[in-house]
Amino acid sequence: MARDRRPPFLRRTALREGLVDVDGARISEAMEELRHRSKATLHDRLHRVRTAAGLAVQAGLAAGLAYLVSHRLLGNPQPVFAPISAVGTLAASVGQRFRRTVELIIGVAVGVAVGDLLIYLLGTGAWQLGLVVTAAILLTVFAGASVAIVIQAAATAVLIVTLSPSTQNLEIPRFVDAFIGGGIALVVTAILLPLNPLRVINRAARPALDLLAGQLDACAEALRNRDRGVAQRALFRLRENKEELAALSEAIEGAKETITISPARWHRRDELTHYAEAAEPIDRAMRNSGTLIRRSVTIIEDEEPVPETMPDSIAHLAESVRLLRHEFAVGEEPEKARERSLRAVSEAGRAYAEGVGFSGSVVIAQVRTTASDLMVASGIEQEEANRLVRQAFGDREQRSGETTEQSPAPKPPTAPPVG
Repeated sequence: MARDRRPPFLRRTALREGLVDVDGARISEAMEELRHRSKATLHDRLHRVRTAAGLAVQAGLAAGLAYLVSHRLLGNPQPVFAPISAVGTLAASVGQRFRRTVELIIGVAVGVAVGDLLIYLLGTGAWQLGLVVTAAILLTVFAGASVAIVIQAAATAVLIVTLSPSTQNLEIPRFVDAFIGGGIALVVTAILLPLNPLRVINRAARPALDLLAGQLDACAEALRNRDRGVAQRALFRLRENKEELAALSEAIEGAKETITISPARWHRRDELTHYAEAAEPIDRAMRNSGTLIRRSVTIIEDEEPVPETMPDSIAHLAESVRLLRHEFAVGEEPEKARERSLRAVSEAGRAYAEGVGFSGSVVIAQVRTTASDLMVASGIEQEEANRLVRQAFGDREQRSGETTEQSPAPKPPTAPPVG
């Protein structure tokens, strides 16, 4: 008989488990999860690169033009501040670039004034530099200036104190460069290379809507299988939505700015208005879905009844979100998304009629409220959305409360409200 040359711990495991590798499945599952996570991370990184590509090209073009104008046209031998000002303007939060240009110039003015005054009174040196920066910051804070102005004033004060001894008449070029850099940045974004505002919004909306749809799907599956862990993970993931919602809100503000200052994009104003009005109800749908999933966790914990149509209604909500994203992206009227939202409410009504517990009634209410939010996001007025939701839900209370002489049925709680 051949000798088993495997390490002792492997021989013991084989003997103990009857030569069956019981850990293989778990290890394979873990490795598959790691591979999936790596692919997801790469996909997220590529999505961020695509989203930032337009801004990167704008910043490069603005920096190059600012350098040429300051160096070639105005004869500045060291045009450092103009490209920095251009990039600083474009690096501001999208939608605030015009404001950032104004702040840039105000900050330069404060920094130059404070720096020149204290240099004249105290001279230059390490402690004078510290005093100039402190004075510039306190002055701008006292005046109620924004963080951008405070930073720009302090940075300009540093440049004035450190470069004035070796560079004469620095103040005027600094002012001119601030104007040139900020102005060229606005020209690039408005005329030379304006981004398509709707494409920017579509890219920003996709992560937020995919997050919402994905966690609603996970919640529906968790209710079908009574899997508390899946529902809890969906709740945690949905709560981490600040980044996605902030990106959507910033994209909408940037699109508003582009359409305001870019003649080439004025014809897209109506479409943009539709998007802008959808941001708030999408935010509400996120919050209401969080309550829905949290109560789903409680349903599983308390072993409340889960009618088959309850997870179906939540799955319809998820599909409504995906349809809304698609119809927004292709510029269609979101009729399919509206229909799916009402189907979710109808299924929720059937689940309510079959009988649910306390947390189940809350889930039904949140299905109705989230569906109303999605209807508003699709362009329906709030009052009309609520009416359609009530109509789709039906008069479940009366039918559920009916009794017969043979088998009286308990009357369910009052029908859940529409938010």
